Amino acid sequence: MPQKPFVSAQEVAERAGVSRSAVSRTFTPGASVSPETRRRVVEAAEALGYHVNHLARGLMRNESGIVCLIVSEMSTPYRANLIRAMTQQLQNAGKVAMLINTDRSDDSVDLALRQAIRYRADASIILSGMPDRSITQLCLKNGQRLVLINRDDDQQGPLRINLDDAEAAGRVVTAFVRAGCRRLAFANSQAGTPSLMAREHGFVATARAMGLPVHVERHGPTNYESGRVLAQRLLTLGERPDAVFCATDLLACGFMDAARHQFRVSIPDVLCVAGFDDIEQAAWSSYDLTTFAQPVDRIAQEAVAWLVNERQEPVDHSVRFQPDLVWRSSIRGG
Repeated sequence: MPQKPFVSAQEVAERAGVSRSAVSRTFTPGASVSPETRRRVVEAAEALGYHVNHLARGLMRNESGIVCLIVSEMSTPYRANLIRAMTQQLQNAGKVAMLINTDRSDDSVDLALRQAIRYRADASIILSGMPDRSITQLCLKNGQRLVLINRDDDQQGPLRINLDDAEAAGRVVTAFVRAGCRRLAFANSQAGTPSLMAREHGFVATARAMGLPVHVERHGPTNYESGRVLAQRLLTLGERPDAVFCATDLLACGFMDAARHQFRVSIPDVLCVAGFDDIEQAAWSSYDLTTFAQPVDRIAQEAVAWLVNERQEPVDHSVRFQPDLVWRSSIRGG
């Protein structure tokens, strides 16, 4: 005979010689129960291997405690770091994270999200600019609380968390100019997410305001190999750039490796490079990359605190963080 997978509260009550309601009170914070009853219930629960069914308890209050994390590019260092911070904050808040991978078609994401909704997920956090806006509308229509990170959706109701990407990109132009650079380039992927495009637009606008032309090159997904291809394209131009701002650190790592090993370009003596995200690899001695640090832990804290503590949906609730510039040796004078 197969072993019964779950021990019921009634079984605990029978073993402890108490009522079913006494078991419930024992495992309800703040509920009234005598020390002797609590001792007997706890001993019985430990002997039987009983665990409180938080899902059933939550559904009685119309809450499941489940929060969907809708994520793309999960394997990249920045995204993995953000998932780490977000899941830790959710666990600390007594929530359960359900991960939905959006590195597929929006139709498959829609199906996965509908399945999560059938499990009565309380909320969703979209950690990417990639899914279509219809995904956010689906969450809202099903009564979910919603957090949007690094997106430009303008629906009323969600918490929107963004960085001032354009302002940060402008600071990179100033750093390049002070290093004596005049031939600037921007290396981007073809993902076209709001945050990546904000960095591109901010960089180009600031450079043009200073009277400096910018060569923009885009290629493929936002990964290391795309950075190598972007280096091959930019460093074979008739007039090579002497400074390149890569939209992410992962692109910058691929770019720097190709520049040094394929083209024998010295960084930063001949070419200055900057990135964005401050992933672990950016601090490695082989890169020592000047970059912007995303406040990952603050983003996660803000998102989960809002989900847990807010009771009324605001008409417009947004938070904008300033990324910190981390100076390293990939820019002269840094």
